[in-house]
Amino acid sequence: MSPEVFDKSAVEKSLRAVVDPSTRKDVVTLGMVKHIAVFEGAIRIVLELSPHAASLQDQLRNTVDRAVRQAAAVAHAKIDTLEIEFSAPKVAAPTQPAAATAQDQASNPLPNVKKIIAVGAGKGGVGKSTVAVNVAVGLARMGYAVGLLDADIYGPSAPTMLGMDEVGTRAKGQMLLPFELHGIKAMTIGKLVDPDKALVWRGPMAHGAFKQLATQTEWGELDYLIIDLPPGTGDVALTMAQMLPVAGAVVVCTPQRVAQDDARRAVRMFQNLGVEVLGVVENMSFFTAPDGKEYDLFGRGGAEIMAQTMGLPFLGSIPIHIALRENSDGGQPLANWKNTTMGASLDALCQRIEAQVKLAAMAGRTDRPTLTISP
Repeated sequence: MSPEVFDKSAVEKSLRAVVDPSTRKDVVTLGMVKHIAVFEGAIRIVLELSPHAASLQDQLRNTVDRAVRQAAAVAHAKIDTLEIEFSAPKVAAPTQPAAATAQDQASNPLPNVKKIIAVGAGKGGVGKSTVAVNVAVGLARMGYAVGLLDADIYGPSAPTMLGMDEVGTRAKGQMLLPFELHGIKAMTIGKLVDPDKALVWRGPMAHGAFKQLATQTEWGELDYLIIDLPPGTGDVALTMAQMLPVAGAVVVCTPQRVAQDDARRAVRMFQNLGVEVLGVVENMSFFTAPDGKEYDLFGRGGAEIMAQTMGLPFLGSIPIHIALRENSDGGQPLANWKNTTMGASLDALCQRIEAQVKLAAMAGRTDRPTLTISP
C-alpha cells in the first residue's frame, strides 16, 4: 500500500487527539499549537505552555509524540525526526511599563499566594466546609504550604472543625496572624466575634468582612489558599471573584436531585464570573456501616452524572462515615487519614484537584478574570 500524504494539515489533525480533560477541547482548539513544520520525514512542533505548567512538559511531549506517530503509522508515513518544543506565552509590552507594573501589583492583594481555590455549593448542608478543610489538610500532607480562609461569614465552621476553642487571636500591627494548626494556616471570622452572635449583615458589611479576612491576614508564602465560601450565589462570591486571582472553583454536591439543581446554579455563577470550575465533588455519596456494608442513602452517583452532563471533571466521592463526623466535630481532621479507606478517598480527591489546577494553568485558564459589577 502506497503511503498517504502526511503534511502539515495531517499533523494538525493528529494533534486534535490531544485533549484537555477539564474542557474536553484539544490543544489546537485551545490555541496552544504555535508552529508546525514538515519536510521530508522531519517534523517540528512548537506548543505554547504557561510557565506555571512547566512540570507537565514531559507528559505533554509524550502525549503529542504518541498521537503524531500513531497517525503517521495509520497513513503509512515514515517519520525520521520529530521535534516537540515549548514556548512561553508572549506578553505585549505596555506603553507605560512602570505604571502598568504598579497597577498589576496593586490589583493582586495576595502576591505571595500562588494558587487560590474556592470551594462552593449551591445550598447549605452538603458538606462544603468538610471538603474545604480536608482538601486544605490533604494538600498540606502532600508537602504544600496551604492556607484556609473560612469565608462563610454567616455560618463559620472552621472553629469547630479545626478545634480552635482554646486558640487565641493574634495580631501584628494592622495585620491578623493566622492560626497555625494541623499543618495549615487558617483564618475565620468565627474567632473574631462572639460565637453565639448571629451575624445579620447586609451585602456591604459581608464584602468588608471578607476583604479584611483575605487581605489583612499575614498569610506569608503559600502554594494554595483554599476559600470556604458561603452557600449559594451571593455577595461574598462576587467580592472574591472581583478582588482575587482565583485559579479555580470546586463545587460540592450531594447525590439527590434537589442538591444537583442548586449545584448547577453554583457552577453557572462561577462560569459567569470567569472563574474556572475545576470539577464537582459528591459528598455523602453512600453510607459505610461499621460492618463495612454500603448503603446508598441519597442515590449514589447523582453528582457524577450532573458533572458529565455539564462537561465538568468529576473529582471524586466522599462517603458518609462515622469517623469523619466524629473527627470533624472533634476538630481533628488529620485523624481522617488513620482510616485507610477514608484517607485514600481524600488523597485521591486532593490529587485530582491538584491535576486540574495544573491542566488549567497549562491551557492558560487560571489568569485573573475581568469582572464588572453594576450597582
